[in-house]
Amino acid sequence: MPAAAAMLPLLAPGDARATLWQRGAQRITRAAFLQAAQRLADEMRGEAGPLINLCESREGFALTLAAALLARRPLLLPPSVAPAALREIAATHGARRVVADREEQAAGLPWRAAPQVEALDVATAPALPPIAAGTIAAIPFTSGSTGHPQPHAKTWGELVRTARLSMRRFVPDGGASIVATVPPQHMYGLETSVLYALAGGLATHGARPLFPADVADALTQMEAPRLLVTTPLHLRALLAAGAALPPLARIVSATAPLSVELAAAAEARFGAPVEEIYGCTEAGSLATRRTVEGEVWRLHEGATLVAHEDGAALHGAHLPAPVWLHDRIEPLDDGRFRLLGRSADLLKVAGKRMSAADLTQKLLLIPGVEDGVIVPPDGARERLAAVVVAPNVSEAEILRALAQQVDPVFLPRPLKRVAQLPRNEIGKLSRAQLAALLGES
Repeated sequence: MPAAAAMLPLLAPGDARATLWQRGAQRITRAAFLQAAQRLADEMRGEAGPLINLCESREGFALTLAAALLARRPLLLPPSVAPAALREIAATHGARRVVADREEQAAGLPWRAAPQVEALDVATAPALPPIAAGTIAAIPFTSGSTGHPQPHAKTWGELVRTARLSMRRFVPDGGASIVATVPPQHMYGLETSVLYALAGGLATHGARPLFPADVADALTQMEAPRLLVTTPLHLRALLAAGAALPPLARIVSATAPLSVELAAAAEARFGAPVEEIYGCTEAGSLATRRTVEGEVWRLHEGATLVAHEDGAALHGAHLPAPVWLHDRIEPLDDGRFRLLGRSADLLKVAGKRMSAADLTQKLLLIPGVEDGVIVPPDGARERLAAVVVAPNVSEAEILRALAQQVDPVFLPRPLKRVAQLPRNEIGKLSRAQLAALLGES
């Protein structure tokens, strides 16, 4: 049977009374979730067209996804909640309604309130029909960090198969519970904090804690073994706050490069291995590594990479078609590879070469630099630049420290200090935002 014709369950088989979502001190069972999904799907069938899913709670997001799958209505997952961006996406893709926690989030578009499971526990799960693997489940967008956000339609089969592959790397044989600091609208958050629940049946905290005390509280509410799904930005905040976390089985990080120093500090502080996911909106997750063990990545089972001068082609049975990656790689044996960076990330100055990502990591290791990013040259600026958050260190001191580590041709000019970088919910910066900070817009 062709992959597109295969059928997959909405929720992995399991005990109907087992916990699927945690809402504060309340536990929502698998059966209760499926019952609520069926009820919501019946309501959704009265309309046609895609839905924009802005639900902040993971429970509400997953319930909307499940009901939309049953009603055959794909979800649009916008990269920005700015009203103009939402209206543009709605107009371009024919979205008829926004599902959100508050009406003001809907940017004047028709909306419905984020759903909740009303009966937290029911005796038996309804017999819901399976979902065709070729059904378009969600349309996430690239972040815009390298240009205008682009949509990438994802089938239910692709989402489920990819999630199962990454779960094999992170989840103990007996299962685990999940707390995530990332939003479900991003591919990383969708895979690890929604698909792990639906495709793997893992108990997941419904909130998105950001402050260190809230992260600790959410983890305490979950049963061991626990997985913390987070980003380098949030991991740095946990360490800076001296957060006391309950025992963790693993910490998973993505969305930005994680330095060996930060990973080692987190492992020492929290007593759990820190592993990274390498992925993209186009393909989802595709490889993992334990950061402190070195720079080599391991592909998901059954995946292969074919290297080219300016990128690589990813092939895998879990994908409907090969995916082009803009990152340059060095293939090794046994499904392993080194990541050499994006072609656009490679800085070429006076016949010398260096990665902008590597230069950013050196910048962040300078004492007193709290946040920062190297900005490669573009059409409006011939030299590379830097934007940093360093309230107690001068530009000259930062440049002197950086000059001890890199060739002088790679010193950023201008280097601009700001009070805060306008990162989005997963810590990314758009090209337009950086241009505005540098006075280029």
